[in-house]
Amino acid sequence: MSCQWFISFRFEVETQECTSKSVVGVDLGVKNLATLSTGEVVLGAKSYKKYEAKLSRMQWLHRHKIIGSSNWKKAQLQIARLHRKIANIRKDTLHKLTTLLAKNHGTVVIEDLNVSGMMANHKLAASIADMSFFEFRRQLTYKCQLYNSKLVVVDRWFPSSKTCSNCGTKKETLTLSERVFECGDCGFVIDRDLNAAINLSKAVS
Repeated sequence: MSCQWFISFRFEVETQECTSKSVVGVDLGVKNLATLSTGEVVLGAKSYKKYEAKLSRMQWLHRHKIIGSSNWKKAQLQIARLHRKIANIRKDTLHKLTTLLAKNHGTVVIEDLNVSGMMANHKLAASIADMSFFEFRRQLTYKCQLYNSKLVVVDRWFPSSKTCSNCGTKKETLTLSERVFECGDCGFVIDRDLNAAINLSKAVS
C-alpha cells in the first residue's frame, strides 16, 4: 500500500483586520449549504452524494474479494482514496465560504444548530453529514479571530424561520416542506431560508 506524507509549518502572522462593519446572517441548510442575509446563496459541494453510487459499488466489489489478497488490498486503497477525495472537496467548499464571511463582514451571525438531534432524522442524516455543519462552525470560529471579525452564535431556540423579517410577526407552526414564508399579517412573501438569514442578522442589532 502507498502512503502519504505531510509537512506542516508554523509561523507568526499579523492579524488581518476586517475593515467592514457590516452584519451578515447565515442560515445553513440541506438544500443549499448557506443562505446569506445579503441574498447570496452558496451551494454545498455535496461530494458524498456525487460519489455515493461509485463508493457503494467499490465497497460491494471489495466484499467479494479474498481477505488479505493483493486485489483485496488494492480495492481497500481505492476506497480510502475516494473517501479522502470526498472529504477534501467538502473541506475546500467550507474553507472558501468561511474565509469569505470572516474577511468581508465585521459580524457574522449563525444559529447554534443541534446537529446531533438533526442527525436523528434518518431521512436527512446523510445530507446533513454531507454539508458538515460542525466543520463549518469550527472553521468560522478561528477565521473570525484571524481577521478580527466577530462571530455571534444565536440560541438554537431563536425562531429565525418562523418570524416575519418584515413585520416581526411569529408563526405558530412552519413545516419543513414550506420553502416559502408567507406572513398572514402583512402579506410579506419571501424565501424561507433568506427570511431566516435576515432575522439572524437583526438578532444583534
